[in-house]
Amino acid sequence: MREIIVVSEFCGSSLLLAIPDDVFGIVSKSLSPRDICNLCICCKRLRALVASEKIWLTQCEMIGVVPPRDLIEWRKGVSSYKALCRFLISVKPLLGIWVHQNPELGNVVYIMPGFVSVVGCRIIPQELGPLGIEDGPILWAPVFEVLGEFDGSTAFFLHGREKGYDYIYPGLVKSVDRNCNVLLLEVEPRKLRNGGKLLHSKSFVHLSDNEMSRKLSRSDSKLSRSQRAFGRREVVVPFKRLAFSDRRKLLAVIMGQVRQKVPDSASGPLFPRLREDVEKFMKDLVLMFERRSVLLQMYKRGGDHIDWKADSELPSDPTQLELSEIRKSFECSNNFFNSLNGVETHTPRTKRKTLGSYFINSLKQILGRSIPFNNSNAISKNNSSSSENRHEQLHEFMKSGDTIGLTLHASTVKLSSYRAWPNMHDSQFALYKLPMHVPRTDQEYAGLWGGTFGWPPGGPTEDKPGKALHFLLLSYEESQEQRLLIATKILEGTHYVLHPNGSAMFLVNINEPSSDPFPWDTDADSLPVSVKHAFMGEGIANGYGFRYPGSKPGSLFEIQNGLLAFIWKESRVVLTLQRLNLQDLLKKGEKVPALPPIANFSYLTKSYSNVFAGFSNTSTCLSSLRQTDV
Repeated sequence: MREIIVVSEFCGSSLLLAIPDDVFGIVSKSLSPRDICNLCICCKRLRALVASEKIWLTQCEMIGVVPPRDLIEWRKGVSSYKALCRFLISVKPLLGIWVHQNPELGNVVYIMPGFVSVVGCRIIPQELGPLGIEDGPILWAPVFEVLGEFDGSTAFFLHGREKGYDYIYPGLVKSVDRNCNVLLLEVEPRKLRNGGKLLHSKSFVHLSDNEMSRKLSRSDSKLSRSQRAFGRREVVVPFKRLAFSDRRKLLAVIMGQVRQKVPDSASGPLFPRLREDVEKFMKDLVLMFERRSVLLQMYKRGGDHIDWKADSELPSDPTQLELSEIRKSFECSNNFFNSLNGVETHTPRTKRKTLGSYFINSLKQILGRSIPFNNSNAISKNNSSSSENRHEQLHEFMKSGDTIGLTLHASTVKLSSYRAWPNMHDSQFALYKLPMHVPRTDQEYAGLWGGTFGWPPGGPTEDKPGKALHFLLLSYEESQEQRLLIATKILEGTHYVLHPNGSAMFLVNINEPSSDPFPWDTDADSLPVSVKHAFMGEGIANGYGFRYPGSKPGSLFEIQNGLLAFIWKESRVVLTLQRLNLQDLLKKGEKVPALPPIANFSYLTKSYSNVFAGFSNTSTCLSSLRQTDV
């Protein structure tokens, strides 16, 4: 009987409380953040136990966004490891390669860790430098970044360049789906409390342990932040349901109002260099800590939303507005709606300009609407047309809130694909995530590869001073009892595109060995070439036009040092590839100026030339983007 009593004293919470902190830290590796939060609601003693910094440090390490040694530096920017864990959980699904099909030369954005942040970097189409892929500077431009605040919440900044100046455009991050595959730039209405403060829905970082446990345990909701904040019964018009011209107009108006010039104190590095040079690495950390503090101060001072119902006098320079009001006359809804549709209203004119008139004029200028005034028949026909009925009306969208603001929305949608390339919408400000498969025994070539045309591999030669740099994503697919290796082109460094973005540069049947000999005996170092494996396949060729190219037979060779070489059998043209660590390449790379803000997120205009070279306006970028003929 006594033994039973002793055992019962060390069961349940008492048993956990009797474990030393270090041992419990090891035990916690088998627990998820949700499990730990569930322990918090068991009793006060367990709540104190799981509040240990060691427990949440272990959780941060398990998330795997940054190495454990970097977590120590990141901890200096937040209140606790628990807050850091919340931030890491919210941004981890964003990491990886995101693309858009326009322009054809590539719209590749790689999201990687910064400093208590994640940073979206656009890879600029370019030629290979004289030092080769590994040692040559990769050109990139900032697209956006998500910073972790002191409590672990998120702050979003879009980057852009206008009239020779660098700007940031603050906004909110909507809830990030765990398996998100589409990243959207949107405008969202927001409610105000009675005191005039923004009414935000409760985020992960502001929840109590009990609330956080319930949130983590339930499935992802399909409701937007607005729907969760304003109630399920209220109908909220999604931004994507607006016409493309309305969405483009709202984004343009928002950009003009919320933008803030990047001060010199915030022009430091977005992520640290490699740890190989300890002195430079530590210097980068100091600069990034200061830069992050400046950006968060700018964020807290306001500027991520526009109060479009309030009244304010329009300054002489509308672009210098201090993020306040856009329009007064929502209470005169009929006048406002008619104004949007180009209908003249007979209201008394006032000498005082309001932001309402500026907002309406902005809509007309951006949309370029040409609906005749006082033409009720034309308006009636326009409102009843099938094209208009396919989209929601702008005024219905605006009624959902008191303010409008910029948002980054990471969602999960069902996408079809062709040869590992997703089918994309041409009219959405979106980026699409490419699945990155970790190499394994039966898929050893999966992952990101980079290379150029020509042999031997490496840097430029005397006859060809510049070689176009190609990024290819290799993936596997089962087709008609064949195991195909598909090399999808995601970046091409020519001046004018030779192959469509997302095209399969070659397809190889892994189950069909090739008996073709490798055409060369030595490599760049005059060493004998050793072929490990060879497979039959076909490579891209001119056949059915630009969008639907043909193919010609060839072979893929795996040679020493992990190199791959695809050789077209007839022409003996060779594409040589090596596996890439894009994060390390960017840390050794060179930053160039960004595009204008909306185009910087996703360049929707179809183009077959290098639009990024024209916007970058740097001699380094322009000189490295010479046209080549491979």
